Amino acid sequence: MNAEEKQRFAALARAVAERRDQEAFTVLFDYFAPRLKSWLLRQRMASSEAEELVQEVMIVLWHKAGLYDASRSSLSTWLFRIARNRRIDLQRRARAHVLDRADPALQPVAESGADEILANDDRDAHVRAAVSQLPQEQREMLRAAFFLGQSHSQIAEATGLPLGTVKSRIRLAFGKLRKVLEAESA
Repeated sequence: MNAEEKQRFAALARAVAERRDQEAFTVLFDYFAPRLKSWLLRQRMASSEAEELVQEVMIVLWHKAGLYDASRSSLSTWLFRIARNRRIDLQRRARAHVLDRADPALQPVAESGADEILANDDRDAHVRAAVSQLPQEQREMLRAAFFLGQSHSQIAEATGLPLGTVKSRIRLAFGKLRKVLEAESA
């Protein structure tokens, strides 16, 4: 494209921006649309997608021709840059929607077998029995921390105990639970 053509296209883009000149737009559309489509097809885009993207680029020209600055680039460069960016956006959106069927998060959860359910029930019963052997204050600390989801600071505030005491009681409770559960499994 020579300097004369660049000036002509810049003038046509100005006419579109300033007066919504349909004839100027038609000239630009007729010149650039096939070239944009050809370039997109060379980028391995499907023909229908390429046509749709060309339409989007030309709509941008119609609505935002005032943003084109002839001193910074040729109209051709501006339009092809828009097409390139739209193509990249389209590819990113397409990639974001592809699901990996082998992803474990998408697999159904296997139902527990009877033996697993019984083993879990036995384990739960052992833990409950071990917790019942703890002193009352340690049981309360465990209940608040693990069943009510309170932080150590929240437990200290609710009970009026120092934070270090709360942490110590929970740590002691874990130590006693470990000993009781290990003795039962041995």
